[in-house]
Amino acid sequence: MSGGNSEERTEKPTPKRLREAREKGQVPRSRELNSTLLLMISALGFWGLGSLMVGNLATIMRKGLVIERSMAMDPVALVQQFSSLVSKGLWVMAPLFALLVVAALVGPASMGGMIFSTKAVSFKVEKINPLKGLARIFSAKGLMELLKTLAKFLLVAVASMVLLWSLKEDLLLLANESLGSALGHAGSLFVKAYLVLSSVLILVALIDVPFQIHQHNKQLKMSLKEIKDENKETEGRPEVKGKIRALQREMSQRRMMERLPEADVVITNPTHYAVALAYDREGSGAPRVLAKGADLVALRIREVAGKHGVPVVSAPPLARALYATTEIDQEIPAELYVAVAHILAYIYQLNQARSQDGVEPSMPTDLPVPDEFK
Repeated sequence: MSGGNSEERTEKPTPKRLREAREKGQVPRSRELNSTLLLMISALGFWGLGSLMVGNLATIMRKGLVIERSMAMDPVALVQQFSSLVSKGLWVMAPLFALLVVAALVGPASMGGMIFSTKAVSFKVEKINPLKGLARIFSAKGLMELLKTLAKFLLVAVASMVLLWSLKEDLLLLANESLGSALGHAGSLFVKAYLVLSSVLILVALIDVPFQIHQHNKQLKMSLKEIKDENKETEGRPEVKGKIRALQREMSQRRMMERLPEADVVITNPTHYAVALAYDREGSGAPRVLAKGADLVALRIREVAGKHGVPVVSAPPLARALYATTEIDQEIPAELYVAVAHILAYIYQLNQARSQDGVEPSMPTDLPVPDEFK
């Protein structure tokens, strides 16, 4: 694959990319869905609650127009009366306001969920850049918004003409009705027209919602290079991971060397491997590995052991077996107990002979190391 192709955003966004976009407030949104829901819910609210609200508001208005003489001469009483009427009017309209609040929340919640991001509302200089604004206007998204506006206008215009034509007889008959009956009939026709025209916008919303989801996913698509860079940041760059591992090895070796003076014996290959053992007399009684290493680390173990007077014994098969089957701070396998016991017995006899100026014992040569450990 060429370098140019690797920069094309052809891959689906990773969970990390989606999470970061959500934190920035970048989620799919459809203004057409929100406006359609608001119009539909308000139309249904007027349809179900209209007559009740109009009746209550008319009663409130009549009471407001009837003022006693004593109240008319008292400015404080007038203000209190006006405040009371406004409060009652708001309570009458409260159910409709509650429906509108619910409609305003349902739209965003159904697309992308309810989120609040301070990054989305923060000030950005590019938002007031006229060149950026022109670029947004003449972009594919701007063209889509223009087409949606024209589509809404045409749909509403055609629906309005059809609706007016279907209601022409009812509208003409209003002139023959009494004032109260005409107002009620006109209100019913208004709510019906409002509901029909709001329903027309459902078609625009059905087209806009998939388009907004497609645009959102397209904007978040990633190139192969971006995915690789993200993996490096998530898992750690190889050079950084290598440096960390080197530091960990260095710290482990430092701790290992600090404990080496506690060892009873260092068993070597004699040059390639070195394993330091301590005999746990008060614990389980099994020898435990305090340090082990190969090549340069083995050389360093031998040097530190010699500096602190820890006996160094050359037993190649046993050293290889211990190095391959044990870890630091781990007890040796039970299959190697006898071979290690021979070494520890030799060290004990050697120390005793040197303290008493006696004859030093000979190093055991045929250690019982099982064949599967060799």
